[in-house]
Amino acid sequence: MDQRVNTVAGITPLDGDAQLMLRVRDGDNDSFRLLLEKHRNPLTHFVYRMVQNRAVAEELGQEVFLRVYRSRDTYEPTARFTTWLFRIATRLALNWLRDGRKERGQYQLDDPGDGETPAREVPDRRPSMEQRMVEGARLQEVRDAIALLPEKQRAAVLMHKYEEMDYSQIAVVLECSESAVKSLLFRAYESLRARLAHLVSV
Repeated sequence: MDQRVNTVAGITPLDGDAQLMLRVRDGDNDSFRLLLEKHRNPLTHFVYRMVQNRAVAEELGQEVFLRVYRSRDTYEPTARFTTWLFRIATRLALNWLRDGRKERGQYQLDDPGDGETPAREVPDRRPSMEQRMVEGARLQEVRDAIALLPEKQRAAVLMHKYEEMDYSQIAVVLECSESAVKSLLFRAYESLRARLAHLVSV
C-alpha cells in the first residue's frame, strides 16, 4: 500500500479506511467494495436502532453508501472515515424521523449483530429457554428505553455505547461542541437510569 497516504491531512497509518477511500477517489472500485463489505452491516444496524424500521434502515444504509460514492471525487480525509460515514448516516436518519414518515413497525428481537443466540437453538448446556427469555426481555427493555430518547440523545448514546466513538468524533457527526455531546450523554444516561432502575439490583 502506498505509504504516502498515511500522513495526508493528519490521518494516522491505522486509519486504513481513509486510505481505501483515497484509492476510491483515484478510481479504484475494488477499494469501495471493501469499504462496503466492512461497514454495511454495522452502519445499517446503527440506522435501524435510530429509525426502528428494518426496511427503512436498509434503504437509508444504501443511500449512505451511494452518497459516499458520489462524493469520491471531492473526498479529503479531514476526519476518520467512520466519523464521516456516521455523520452522513445520522443526518439521513434524523431527517427521516423529522419528516414525519416514521412507520411504527415491530421492534424485532432478532436484530443481527447483537450476538444473541437464535430462539430456536436450545443446546443442552446453555441457559434454559426461560433464562434466555428473561435476558431477551431485559435487552428489549434497554432497546425500548433508548428508542424513547430524543433523537440527538439517542444518536449520541448509540455512537458512544455501541460504536465506541469518543466525544470528539460524536461532536463532528452531530455538528456540535464536545461539551454539548457530554451534556447530551449526561441527560440521556440519566433518563436511561431512571427508566431502567428496576433492572439494576443494587
